[in-house]
Amino acid sequence: MEPGKLLDPPSHTSSTPKNHKKPHECSECEKSFTRKSLLLTHRKVHVGSGSSKDLESEKYFPGKNSKDLGSPPRLKSHKCEECDSCFSRRSHLRIHQKIHTGEKPYECLECGNFFREKCTLRNHERIHTGEKPYKCWECGKCFAQNSSLWIHEKVHAGIKSHKCFECGKCFIQRSSLRSHQKRHRGEKNEKCLECGKCFPTKSSLLRHQKLHTGERPYECPECEKRFIYSYELQTHQKSHKEEKPYNCGECGKSFISSGEFQIHQRIHTGEKPYKCEECGKCFSQKQHLGSHQRLHTGEKPYKCEECGKSFTQKGNLWRHHKTHTGEKPHQCNECGQFYRTISALRSHMKIHTGEKNYKCLDCGRAFAEPSSLRSHSRIHTGEKPHKCAECDKCFARKDTLVLHQRIHTGEKPYKCLECGKCFAQPSALRMHTRNHTGE
Repeated sequence: MEPGKLLDPPSHTSSTPKNHKKPHECSECEKSFTRKSLLLTHRKVHVGSGSSKDLESEKYFPGKNSKDLGSPPRLKSHKCEECDSCFSRRSHLRIHQKIHTGEKPYECLECGNFFREKCTLRNHERIHTGEKPYKCWECGKCFAQNSSLWIHEKVHAGIKSHKCFECGKCFIQRSSLRSHQKRHRGEKNEKCLECGKCFPTKSSLLRHQKLHTGERPYECPECEKRFIYSYELQTHQKSHKEEKPYNCGECGKSFISSGEFQIHQRIHTGEKPYKCEECGKCFSQKQHLGSHQRLHTGEKPYKCEECGKSFTQKGNLWRHHKTHTGEKPHQCNECGQFYRTISALRSHMKIHTGEKNYKCLDCGRAFAEPSSLRSHSRIHTGEKPHKCAECDKCFARKDTLVLHQRIHTGEKPYKCLECGKCFAQPSALRMHTRNHTGE
């Protein structure tokens, strides 16, 4: 066969026969399989506890020789003169020797890559053709390489032959075990060039990097919440479809899990178990503490690709993105006002309904939003977490700090349309305009 030519796959691997049966039955649990190789792989589940020690005694790879598992090993009489490696067949030795000679006679006509073996070239060429001739009879999934099918078949056989001796966890693939073992060693070789954070695996790094770009391609059609991966969206969508048995007696909101319900109840009880070691501020949720701590570190990992502006929180980046598009798709049916996000519309609607579900335990005053309750509670606690970097003066609310900082910067963004005079605060502008109106 000429180098670069791809063999046609065998017909039995590329099509599913009609009325396909499962003739190979396990004598232990009566589970049936379409192929004997799958049955032999499955039998390892019953060998013992499933540990790697038990599995080594019955080592078998589906799709290869299906002879008796107890057959004696083949003698390795063919020795490599370069490195003393031994092989059972002369053809295997010849293939191995190409490592020392550097010989790669098989060329891919699409991209020009060279390969030592013809079968490696054929496997590679499927990247260009998109061909997937190896089909799983259990679920119909197709693969480009036979080895990928063998690994996949272990999912149906229920076997995890690679065991971590640190924690006992088992894995289907050796590569998954190696990635897992890095966590025990504390090894983190994959570094993010944006923020310097390190990760044990490449997949973890790629997932993290989407935080910097703000990329969230999967949107929930029900509530417009966005996700990085499709499986996150699928998990989230269950919250709209499934029964929510945990009901809050205070505000009537329902939840799928008891954990979500307990977190929600902290809004009404005022419980805040997560404390910032820098300033002593407490939070009801762990992720809120993480977002807050960035105020002390100055870290802003969420960057807008349009203008380069960075943010400490993902939500702030999503809201900022809409300032570039000018999109305001959510309209209030009562007054016709438009909003960028559905959460902003919901907050606005409470003005019309008069809904105030968040009650202060100290004075009984009620608020429409939990953030308003948190700001109000500082009147009772005397807490002033927002500090001016110029004069060290502290404030209970962040917007009050922003207004104060204009004293130092000299910024006066509020301009009188009558005479052009500018003011640092909107209240000062309102008082000034009365000179023109005579009010």
